[in-house]
Amino acid sequence: MGKGGLDEQIDELFQLSLQEFTSARNALAGRLKKEKRPIDAERVKALAKPPAPAWAVNQLYWENPKSIDQLFAIAKRVRQAQTGKIRNVDIRALLDDKKRMTAELMDRASAILRDAGHATSPDVMRRVSATLESLAVWGDTKGAPVAGRLTADLDPPGFDALAAVMGAAKIDAAKVLPFRAARNQVEDPAAARARAREAVQAAEKVLREARRDAAAAEAALTKARARTEAIEKQKEEIEARYAEAKEEARMASSEAKKAAQAVAHAERSLAEAKESLT
Repeated sequence: MGKGGLDEQIDELFQLSLQEFTSARNALAGRLKKEKRPIDAERVKALAKPPAPAWAVNQLYWENPKSIDQLFAIAKRVRQAQTGKIRNVDIRALLDDKKRMTAELMDRASAILRDAGHATSPDVMRRVSATLESLAVWGDTKGAPVAGRLTADLDPPGFDALAAVMGAAKIDAAKVLPFRAARNQVEDPAAARARAREAVQAAEKVLREARRDAAAAEAALTKARARTEAIEKQKEEIEARYAEAKEEARMASSEAKKAAQAVAHAERSLAEAKESLT
């Protein structure tokens, strides 16, 4: 954790992985308490660990703040066009631009979740989409959720909150709703079946990929085992040749020793024969 101001250190917290968040938050709160800053320590300690969808939206902001700012800007123009604050604009084109921006952010959020080992199920991505939509509606209105520091998934704002946004009034924090679980909502049966089919298709895709990876791993294992066996066989052959060569060297050394002794004996015999002639 860096040594900047408290806001900078809190920003750093929300850029960490979910696995690191809690321990880093507690460590920062502990340091602040030791520094005799109890109010700041309590502020940090109260920061909730975000769920994975909100965490992914936070990472979108820290990765590229301009992309979130651009979403805020296009959403604001849509609202202004819908309320007549700006005229002579193609609302459909604005909505298409907003849809394209959101789709790009959704793709990137999916990659962020996947790379971090988190699920990218239809329900998770629905929460990401709802949170992005909520942020886009709130924009930079005073009291709105802070992009990059989300501690919960968000539902799109209701009528009262939209009225506050349209009127540029201060937002009541109670109107920024956490995401409601699907089981607490009445869902159209056809939509539920469609969502279930999407989940099945996603699961089937994961299964296919897992089977493909397993087959590749099995093939690699078979190849490695074959190579190991071949190397073991080569090792045995080399060891056998080494033992044979070692024995041949021992025998050659023995023969050389015997030959040297025979030479020495012959030399002595020759010397003795020469002495007998004199």
